[in-house]
Amino acid sequence: MKGFGNLLDGYRRFRVNRFESERERFRELAEGQQPRAIIIACCDSRADPATIFDADPGEIFVVRNVANLVPPFEPTGGRHGVSAALEFAVTQLKVPEIIVMGHERCGGIQAALTGCFHGAEPGEGGFVDRWMEQVAQLATEIAGLNGTGEDAARVLEEAAIKRSLANLRTFPFVAKREAAGDLAILGCHFSIRDGELYLLDEAEDVFRPV
Repeated sequence: MKGFGNLLDGYRRFRVNRFESERERFRELAEGQQPRAIIIACCDSRADPATIFDADPGEIFVVRNVANLVPPFEPTGGRHGVSAALEFAVTQLKVPEIIVMGHERCGGIQAALTGCFHGAEPGEGGFVDRWMEQVAQLATEIAGLNGTGEDAARVLEEAAIKRSLANLRTFPFVAKREAAGDLAILGCHFSIRDGELYLLDEAEDVFRPV
């Protein structure tokens, strides 16, 4: 319980410091939300979108999964958590931006690059391996050219962001709003070590520091 106790200490600080000073704002948020963007980010505890973008409650609609991947549009009977969140943000909340944010030293990317969970059972890495199959071909190609070190991981991290942007555009409700000029789609990569954000210039296919 020690770890949870630390979280409860943080909750108490939130109640005393932030909630009391922003009580009216939280009352407004209780009536509904109008986030400025949906951010698809990694689960990694070191790359929190709200911290990186210094966002207040209600500003960003965040979806987090291993390696910040967006699967393609697949209207099947499966349970599509990312697709459901994307659909809600785009069609119901009418967010004006979709941002896919990757980061350096991503564990999911490293797993795809090294194949360390290939053949593993669920509970032993099998779920991670199945999820990362979305970029398995990219991982194989990049590992063949660049190995499996840090430089290769950065290449795959960026390639996975681009793949997710392409997959976003397979969703009809996303493509329709983007074509109408009502929705912008962006990719970015966060350096944990340097605290620097790199934004993808799709026209020139390059990530540049903000």
